[in-house]
Amino acid sequence: MIEIGGGVEIDERDVAFEFSRSSGPGGQNVNKVSTRVTLLFDVGACGSLSDEQKGRLRRRLGTRINKEGLLRVVSQRHRTQAANKEAAIARFAELLGEALKRRPVRRKTRVPRGAVERRLQAKKQRGQLKEQRRGSIDY
Repeated sequence: MIEIGGGVEIDERDVAFEFSRSSGPGGQNVNKVSTRVTLLFDVGACGSLSDEQKGRLRRRLGTRINKEGLLRVVSQRHRTQAANKEAAIARFAELLGEALKRRPVRRKTRVPRGAVERRLQAKKQRGQLKEQRRGSIDY
């Protein structure tokens, strides 16, 4: 199970991995070993998430989800496949954790009267200063 946070866990069978050659670090190793890891997660087919959570993921991670409903996370930062796999899982958990967080409802507030008056007074003072500058040109 992959721990997401907030009591949510994703079964590892809902996640697929693809491996390919990386363009990252590794020297000549890059040309021989498939160290790049692509994590694929089918949002719609996941049984661990409720419909509300799936909808929230689609809204907040819509740019990362393709037409088939697959969320892709790629890692090629490290030299080994195992390290890249761990990095991809960590990034996946972080993305889902952020997307599934409930955001607080924004309450409307009014600007205090004193703040409005101070702003208007500062504007008047600035205008008076500019007005004084206009008349003091001597040739």
